[in-house]
Amino acid sequence: MQVVRKMFALLRLAVLTCCWLIAHCTRTSQVADDNDADLYLTSPELIAKYGYPVETHSIQTEDGYILELHRIPHGKSEPADTMRPAVLIHHALLCSSFDWVVLGPQKSLGFILADSGYDVWLANARGNTYSRKHVSLDPADHKFWEYSWHEMGTYDVPAEIDFILKKTGQEKVFYIGHSMGSTMFFVMTSQRPEYNEKIRAMIAFAPAVFFTPTKNPIYYRIQSIGERLLEGLFYAFGLDEFLPQNGILNPISIAACKHTLFTSRLCVNFIFFIVGKSSQLDKKRLEVMLAHTPAGGSTREVMHFAQEALSGEFRQFDFGEEKNMDLYGQATPPRYNMSLITTPVALFYSDNDKLAPEYNVNKVYNALPNVIGKFRVPLKTFNHLDFMWGKDAKTLVFKDVLTIMKKYEKDSKT
Repeated sequence: MQVVRKMFALLRLAVLTCCWLIAHCTRTSQVADDNDADLYLTSPELIAKYGYPVETHSIQTEDGYILELHRIPHGKSEPADTMRPAVLIHHALLCSSFDWVVLGPQKSLGFILADSGYDVWLANARGNTYSRKHVSLDPADHKFWEYSWHEMGTYDVPAEIDFILKKTGQEKVFYIGHSMGSTMFFVMTSQRPEYNEKIRAMIAFAPAVFFTPTKNPIYYRIQSIGERLLEGLFYAFGLDEFLPQNGILNPISIAACKHTLFTSRLCVNFIFFIVGKSSQLDKKRLEVMLAHTPAGGSTREVMHFAQEALSGEFRQFDFGEEKNMDLYGQATPPRYNMSLITTPVALFYSDNDKLAPEYNVNKVYNALPNVIGKFRVPLKTFNHLDFMWGKDAKTLVFKDVLTIMKKYEKDSKT
């Protein structure tokens, strides 16, 4: 197996090197445009570029991971000495804080919330571009990547919430989770239900909890191939880290998705193939988006979702019958008890979301004891990624989010 892994690792390196050379030659032949300045900015640098205050905070989880939080404490022209309700925003699989600011002040949720009177905290889950540190492990170590969104929900989110509450002096925060960001929240509030009391309300964009039945081509292939074969393929390639953002992949994403290139159509079509076609993608900004996304994560995160697609249940990671018996005391992983989630939850979904279609959102709705409501995005072509990248998300989604937050902000004061 070691020989096979090394062989695939060398093959992967050779392919990426060839792609980098092609991308580099293609890129240098293009005329620079307005996006070029943003390609290599970090999230805090982009926030500062638009004239907003920004802070970077590092926190340590109970199991030793060091996470980076990016904070926009207030709007661009607002006073700094006023306490504002804190809101924690958690990204989806393979994403980062950058996705909530990439479209700028008029379109990105991070800026819109700051300008609406909120203290905005943008999270970065363990293993992504900004959270690649541990007190004793290195990303080059296999053990660094031995986690899924179970650990993120059990350790990362609680650590972030506790830090924010201590820093701000508040008793509760709002929570907004997109896709896996919502998964992590439901893990936390079912595994550590005391955290329900620390949340004013939770907004779930395209909640990734139940996955069957599904028309998504990726999940369909997972269901056809089977989990064990899929896992074998992953580990044969040595992918402890899944789709990292690094010096090789960056130029490929930039060149392949350059909006003036013919290949940009292929890039867009591939994205639509997975998440659903949309009219909301700002193609002029696509190269900046994909210069930062995917932001990396663990193979086990992906495998945990694959297990969900196969089982149709929201449950802990399946290590196989023998290890499950040692770890859980039963042959199959235990289900997350969603009846323990007492936080008020608003569920947002869209008709064209192949990853979180309405029938799976309905399962979440029926499993939760305290649902604010289901909110359908009033645009037929709105897809899974449009919740963070949609150019009209401000009017289609975020205005309703602000209405909900204002209501629960007032309710918490009475």
